[in-house]
Amino acid sequence: MTLTFEPLDDQHGIQVIDEIERQRYRLYTPGPIDCEPASTDPFLFPVSDAVSIRTTEIVLPTVVMVYVRDAEGSMVGEVQQFESESFDADSYILDPCTQIKTYVHLDAAFEVSVDLNETRIEFESPTEVLLGARSQHDRPAATVTTTEDPEDMMAAVETFGSALKAHDPERSYPTLRGHPPAIEIGDSLDIPSGIDVPDTGVRLELPPDLASIFVAAPLSYYLGASLVPGSEPRLVTDTGFSYSLDTQRGFETEVGRTLKRLFFLDCVTRTEGFHQISLHERHAIEPYVDLDFAALYDAPLAEQVAAYLDVPYEVLEEHIPEWRLTAHVDPVAANAEQLPYVVDDLALIRTHPQPTMSEASIPAEAEAEFTRNDVITRSASTGAVTRAATADTAPARDDYVQPQPADTLEQAWIGDSIPIGASKLTVEAFQHRLDRERNAGDISITVVQNDTRMEAERQVVDEVYGSREDLPFDVTVEQDLTRAELEAVLTSDTEFFHYIGHTDYEGFTCTDGKLDATELDSVGVDTFLLNACNSYNQGLALVENGAIGGIVTLNEVLNDGAVRIGETVARLMNCGFPLRAALTIARDESILGGQYIVVGDGGITVTQVQSGTPNLLEITEAEDGFDVSMHTYPTDIKSLGSIVMPFIDSCEDHFLTSGQLGTFHASHDDLSEFLSLQEVPVRIDGNLHWSTSIDLRTIF
Repeated sequence: MTLTFEPLDDQHGIQVIDEIERQRYRLYTPGPIDCEPASTDPFLFPVSDAVSIRTTEIVLPTVVMVYVRDAEGSMVGEVQQFESESFDADSYILDPCTQIKTYVHLDAAFEVSVDLNETRIEFESPTEVLLGARSQHDRPAATVTTTEDPEDMMAAVETFGSALKAHDPERSYPTLRGHPPAIEIGDSLDIPSGIDVPDTGVRLELPPDLASIFVAAPLSYYLGASLVPGSEPRLVTDTGFSYSLDTQRGFETEVGRTLKRLFFLDCVTRTEGFHQISLHERHAIEPYVDLDFAALYDAPLAEQVAAYLDVPYEVLEEHIPEWRLTAHVDPVAANAEQLPYVVDDLALIRTHPQPTMSEASIPAEAEAEFTRNDVITRSASTGAVTRAATADTAPARDDYVQPQPADTLEQAWIGDSIPIGASKLTVEAFQHRLDRERNAGDISITVVQNDTRMEAERQVVDEVYGSREDLPFDVTVEQDLTRAELEAVLTSDTEFFHYIGHTDYEGFTCTDGKLDATELDSVGVDTFLLNACNSYNQGLALVENGAIGGIVTLNEVLNDGAVRIGETVARLMNCGFPLRAALTIARDESILGGQYIVVGDGGITVTQVQSGTPNLLEITEAEDGFDVSMHTYPTDIKSLGSIVMPFIDSCEDHFLTSGQLGTFHASHDDLSEFLSLQEVPVRIDGNLHWSTSIDLRTIF
């Protein structure tokens, strides 16, 4: 059991706890309640656990959309912020958009109301209510062994489609896309008997080489398509439809565009299904496409694919959500072991053998900063500022790689070298995440400051971590640790480790020498920020020995810039941003932001986001108020295909998450209320602020 329901200690109510994903959600009641285990049968939708309570009211401490369905699952109501609706006595299933998927089943009359700060469900008299929830924790169901032979690799990759929980447009919802089977390189092909490769009537014909197979893996997974050798890459259906994947744009680009087009039109078509919502993207494209979405919803997959690919990509392009991740892969067989994890993210895959660069360079505009007499760096060296603390242990110049830029929110590299401008993925990180132990306790954060001159960052992050009232934190601050003391910290279980001090390629600088993380037998830290010079080697060692992911530096960093990045990362992680997304935003806070990268699984989060989807706002002053632009960032829980509805009066539609949603107009009062709902980053005139501390009258 990964989900538990527990009574609240500090007030009346109950909390739902996802012990694997380390998320929790509170539901308040006007008085004490008894919580009894209940059957999951009354819920039409998948739930893993359910309880029964008796109450006159349930209060959700956040503003959420509430969908109301009848006993058959048909939508009978939709209540959003500043709305209230009453329902006569009958059998209902309520679907509030909370970060842990939670349903409410009841047989009674009730009223739903959503105000500025909370969501309220009220009953005419004490009523028995069933609460059901499911964890969105996802793991491979089995491991497929394959040789390095391309045809064996094709057979292994086509098993990815077995993880789909639907083969209709509903699979565009992230909860209906299960994790592909894991891959292991061995002496023979071995597909476990429990893996059922779907027969969807769609196949991909590909040249039998690893690069082509890797690139096509996400498209094959999403379609449940089989893979067969072919002289020219193309998509073929059993109805005779054929679509070339070898165009002037190039194979990799065409595969990516095909995946985006099919996925996006599935998201539009699914509005004819269980969730018949007002979707902004449907309204935007419907006048320009000749598609019968109602008929397509029930059509066979082969017919859907043919109809979708008849729509010019250019018609859809500006409305497709910004893709989360491009994974750049060195196309060697060993890297196939990481394919299932990036495919689970629907990443776009590019392949190229080791594009190298001469060194991890410092931007020219930052060079002058290192020559200041009063500058403090985070190098372990106490002498002159150098690019590497010890030349004999620094990476060789040809050990660096700079993947080509891609039009996605995040970039990652799968290969042996050190990436510039992209995250470094490792198979150990993903395996450690799957092995993550359950934890229903407080979120543990450890801050270590090993240089007294860096007090400024410690004071700031000490105030930030644990500042959210809706989550329990256990924050520990340590200073001037010895090697033994730091080893004890790194080997103890903690969700996040924030290191402020010095490192080099040989270890962490402690009061009595250096601690080399490569020599640790195990690591208990889940995620980390090593805010010190040249911390890549030590961070990679933490991941190899037990951690899931972290932020490290490739070179020397200035103390002032490191403080800004440290504070920004702390605030973003506290708001529920994943590592990669947090660093993407924080990089802009320092000239040397490009010296920071993520090692390991950059999709991991430390805390849950209040609204379900992390977002950054950009605000500009308008003639009669403000224009607000919202930029959303997917998480592993709310990934591509999720929807969001900004609680701004001028917004009446749902939007697909990831990237820019649009620009909304708001009055001074409306915007002030919106900013008070939760802590989110806000950019105004290029400067980063935080929503709950903004006074619009003093900024504009």
